[in-house]
Amino acid sequence: QVQLVESGGGLVQTGGSLRLSCAASVRTFNNYCMGWFRQAPGTEREFVASISWTGTTTHYADSVKGRFTISRDNAKNTVYLQMDDLKPEDTAAYFCAARRVAYCSSDYVQARSYDYWGQGTQVTVSS
Repeated sequence: QVQLVESGGGLVQTGGSLRLSCAASVRTFNNYCMGWFRQAPGTEREFVASISWTGTTTHYADSVKGRFTISRDNAKNTVYLQMDDLKPEDTAAYFCAARRVAYCSSDYVQARSYDYWGQGTQVTVSS
């Protein structure tokens, strides 16, 4: 019913920037908590950032705080992840996720809290 399609991944040098986009196919984009997760080979999927439907409340993993910025454009049914000062440790497949609530709750860091997922886009940061 809900389709999420990520784009914007690629190969960058340490210190470079990328902006990921997630386009959602839904009737109304507003009433969803949106999140970004990432997963490196051989590791578990980990939380990166989340944003409420109004865009007022955001959360970030400590590892990306100050470097990544999550935002959304409800008119375009799109959520973004601006990634600056990229490090090799950021290398992973990045996934967009949606939760059927307007406001992200205390368990926003748990992948199981989200109802819909994109297929992922690869981000590779070279040393």
